[in-house]
Amino acid sequence: MSNEAPRDVGVRSVERAIAILDLLAQGEWRTGAEVARGLHVHRSTALRLLATLERHALVERDQRTARYRLGRRLPQLASVVSGEFDLRYVARPVCEQVAGATGETATFELLIGDDIVPIEQATASTSVVTVNWLGRRYPVHCTASGKAILAFSPQAVRERVLSGDLERVTSRTITDRAELEAQLEGARQSGVARTHEELELGLDAIAAPVFGANGEVVAALDVSGPSHRLGRPDLERLTIEGAADLSRRLGFRGRRSET
Repeated sequence: MSNEAPRDVGVRSVERAIAILDLLAQGEWRTGAEVARGLHVHRSTALRLLATLERHALVERDQRTARYRLGRRLPQLASVVSGEFDLRYVARPVCEQVAGATGETATFELLIGDDIVPIEQATASTSVVTVNWLGRRYPVHCTASGKAILAFSPQAVRERVLSGDLERVTSRTITDRAELEAQLEGARQSGVARTHEELELGLDAIAAPVFGANGEVVAALDVSGPSHRLGRPDLERLTIEGAADLSRRLGFRGRRSET
């Protein structure tokens, strides 16, 4: 009977699964027996791990030869990582420039599923907001970036998000769909979206959409800070200019008509 704790067994299985991927990354189809020899484990153990990886499309098996190779999901995962890295690389200098010009926090944010996810951030030395937003997930309807992205997204995207549960995060969060849709129309006219203490009391934000080379909205540039400082008239211009700079860097040459 093994004295290993369940957690240790789980960690060992993960390590072996990673070793299988490394082995198959050498570019050859391999049988279960070959994988077992490469990992120095019993063939049944290797086959069990391979079956799990196959269910998640991380490896695939040739039905005729019963040999394995890397699966189709790995390129999909790699494209997400490389795409986010490229976007962060492009966004970093613009976020720093906008943060310096506004004296506030500038954040580059994506719509992933039905959540807003910040992936790059710069904070001015004069900013009193020190929250690290990176990697967190926030509701779309109570973030300036979420509103900016929704305003310029296809109707199908707006319908999907606005028909869901609109959580009241603070006492100022707008949960009325008609009011939100009116704000989105205003954002389309002005080029920016705003929130007033809707995500966090005392915090306001302004955001402008960022467009990709295909003319579709891909992200938003958000400037956030204390409510009493976000009413400055130059913030809209600086946010729009920063978002336009990002769009140009991503190859944007003109918007597609809304579908």
